Amino acid sequence: MHILIIGAGGVGSAAARIATRRPFFEKLTLADYDPARPEALVAEIGDPRYAAAQVDASSADAVEALIRETGATHVLNAVDPRFVMPIFNGVRAAGVTYLDMAMSLSIRHPEEPFSKTNVKLGDDQFAVADEWKEDGQLALVGIGVEPGLSDVFARYAADELFDEIDELSVRDGANLTVEGYEFAPSFSIWTTIEECLNPPILWDVDKGGWHAVEPFSDPITFEFPEGIGEVECVNVEHEEVHLMPRWIDAKKVEFKYGLGNEFIEVLKTLNKLGLDRTEPVTVRGQQVSPRDVVAAVLPDPATLGPLMKGKTCAGVLVTGTHKDGTKKSLYLYHVADNEETMARDNSQAVVWQTAINPVVALELLANGTWNGAGVLGPEAFDAKPFLELLAAAEPQGYGSAWGIVER
Repeated sequence: MHILIIGAGGVGSAAARIATRRPFFEKLTLADYDPARPEALVAEIGDPRYAAAQVDASSADAVEALIRETGATHVLNAVDPRFVMPIFNGVRAAGVTYLDMAMSLSIRHPEEPFSKTNVKLGDDQFAVADEWKEDGQLALVGIGVEPGLSDVFARYAADELFDEIDELSVRDGANLTVEGYEFAPSFSIWTTIEECLNPPILWDVDKGGWHAVEPFSDPITFEFPEGIGEVECVNVEHEEVHLMPRWIDAKKVEFKYGLGNEFIEVLKTLNKLGLDRTEPVTVRGQQVSPRDVVAAVLPDPATLGPLMKGKTCAGVLVTGTHKDGTKKSLYLYHVADNEETMARDNSQAVVWQTAINPVVALELLANGTWNGAGVLGPEAFDAKPFLELLAAAEPQGYGSAWGIVER
């Protein structure tokens, strides 16, 4: 296996660092628009299997050319979602395997954005799923942490724990702080704005399936495990709601994010001022995207690790009829402690927790445990080998435990 990671930011760098301890691949190329970033990381890691390259992720032709030049067999998309389709199409043209951690962008309903759906996350990719399947080519989409590990948990719950699922509620919360900053998002602000200010989509069989609601709606307080404690969570647009119902029989699916009041107010202010817009505006004769300006003035999440403290938790609360015949609510979760991830891979907790899952998936693809064709989410694969490999002690596995608590 020859892996090509496109994007040498926080998540791409963390994936490269995690992978260096694994023997399942022969070569890994790390590519970015700025060639200095992958070159510095490859030099830092010092793994002879690694190489650096330059690529324009906005060009499907450039992506295809790099795949052919390097001989890559598996491409991991580690850039923000606006580049999903050119990378996806470039990989398609090259005829190799594609993985991503965020899917193609949504477009809200023009007249009734807070009740009806229009173009949903991932729709552009699923529109060509039959073509990928007919050619025996695999696109494994949404294989980060959320989406990704949360979807694996949902598949595990459906197969191993429950006879009938009433609701899948993905819940993300943290107690992370960043020293020296009043506002410093621990993940890409471009992606955060995209998912938090768009109308959230819910799945409800009784309401006809997918439907939209107001951003930040239906706040609930949820107690996260391992000392994180209570966090208020709200509805946010996310891929799990579009992935889980395709492969798992559940009456309801939702995604709730523990943003905090301050974060929500900042996002609302950006929206009021038009600073969340992606369309360029003219400033002193120059065309600039307001959202790109916001991203440029905030600290790079990849650099925040040494200043961060605390833990982040990702998981899914599954409610339904347990295999023992009783009604239960079980939270399947994974916690990343920033102190541990920095010590292990010099990567802050949020990007590390995202990056470990595609590396596990690549290993399962390499050894043939996972295989398939078409545009498939994590729910389309057996969850047990993934969770076993993730939790098994190194060097057999990745040494990253997950858990289940009753709620």
